[in-house]
Amino acid sequence: MNNACRRNSWGAASAQNIFRGFLVAAITLAVSGPASAQTKKDEISFDLVPNPPFVDCLRVNSDEPLRAHVTVIRGKLNDTLTLDLDGIKPGLAFDLFTVQRSRFKADGSLDPDFTNFGLAWYQSDIEIGKYRDSGHVRIRTILLDQIFGFDPDVALPPTNTFHVGFWFNNPEDAAACGFDPTKPTPFNGEHRAGPLAMISLPDATTGLGPLCTDPNDTTSPATCNP
Repeated sequence: MNNACRRNSWGAASAQNIFRGFLVAAITLAVSGPASAQTKKDEISFDLVPNPPFVDCLRVNSDEPLRAHVTVIRGKLNDTLTLDLDGIKPGLAFDLFTVQRSRFKADGSLDPDFTNFGLAWYQSDIEIGKYRDSGHVRIRTILLDQIFGFDPDVALPPTNTFHVGFWFNNPEDAAACGFDPTKPTPFNGEHRAGPLAMISLPDATTGLGPLCTDPNDTTSPATCNP
């Protein structure tokens, strides 16, 4: 083989090797995705805790524990949240919200520094049947790491609502536990709801609600990587 043929052969082989290298890199990137996306959880689950003053107005009896379990699955365009309830008095109705702050500390004790729930986002109604003590709700919306609201009219910057909670829809349903029905809360469509029934707990390290799966603790207070 003369020198010209050798050069042409080597050039073709080199071009093929370079092409293969680009192809492997492209396939690897397509399969694995960006490095930051790999840290995101595709599914989370957590429990809500009851508001102590209103437990007796919430549970069906003292022998069966209250249970409110949340599962959230990440989607391409939106996420799916499923809430399963057990041990609730039949016939009760509630209103599901995502909120900025919880009433509780990470260990489940009441937060003595709590002032209000901050930004609240109405998500769904909940109904317990007349002849059962369980309930089930499923919603699809933006939830994990990115759920937020803002209002430039009152200079409210983008604010995340990483906690999940639900409120008594009818103020009278909590009256036997000390709630004053003449002083309702705004947590339903008529803005005349009862008190908080159950809500999520913050993370012990970041203080963020469970809908943040990728916290950034280099900021103070901690933020969430969207």
